[in-house]
Amino acid sequence: MNNDKLHTPIFVKKGRRRVMMKQFLLSLLATTVSIALTFGTAAVIDHHKKQSEKREIVMMVMYDMYRSLQSAETADPMLRQSMQYQLKIAADTSLYKTMRYQIIHLVPKLDYTETAERIFSTSIETINTVGNVLFTENVAEFYQARKLYKTAICDSIANRISLEMPFRTLKGTLNFDYSWDALLSGEILIGMRQLFVQCKQMMNISDEELEAYRREREQMDKGLSDDEETMNSIWNEVNRLQEEIGAAREKLNLE
Repeated sequence: MNNDKLHTPIFVKKGRRRVMMKQFLLSLLATTVSIALTFGTAAVIDHHKKQSEKREIVMMVMYDMYRSLQSAETADPMLRQSMQYQLKIAADTSLYKTMRYQIIHLVPKLDYTETAERIFSTSIETINTVGNVLFTENVAEFYQARKLYKTAICDSIANRISLEMPFRTLKGTLNFDYSWDALLSGEILIGMRQLFVQCKQMMNISDEELEAYRREREQMDKGLSDDEETMNSIWNEVNRLQEEIGAAREKLNLE
């Protein structure tokens, strides 16, 4: 029997082991890279999704704050304008009959909905997604100020006018006091502006981004407005038809 065929040289065996080890390590490396890529890609996708959700929530809230601030900035000068009309009437009482109606139309109103506030304030998940405690606190404070402006100024003036009916007489018109409302309005409005600016800075929201979001939202709202007009048209047509049917029944004595 040939011994060369029975015994494999040692260096050949070592070479085979090295090849097998190399193949094993390459296989292990490939598996590790594959796992890393799978989980790494998933993590990147999840991160981008969270960032996108965060941005959408922040823009929704900032737009809501922007609209509310605009409304308050419209209401605030109405108070001083009303006081100026009072001065003009006091200087020339013949202006009372015309100017009292102008004062009535200057009753301040704050136009806003609480949809964004409820979404932001009642959901822990939403707050966690934003991930900025100071921003959350500022937004909450802004909404408190907005509510105070509506109740302590707008609703208060409307209720006083409803109860006292001051503009029915010259004396009542001149005695209606706007001074406290005007001072409180200015103070709350300054606070709302400061909170709004701070929130923009904290979340790196530029005026251009907010303007683009505003245009997008207003375009969506226009679509809703068109639907409302369509529904009003349907409502009017149904009412007209119902009235005509009622008139036809009367003629036929079917009532």
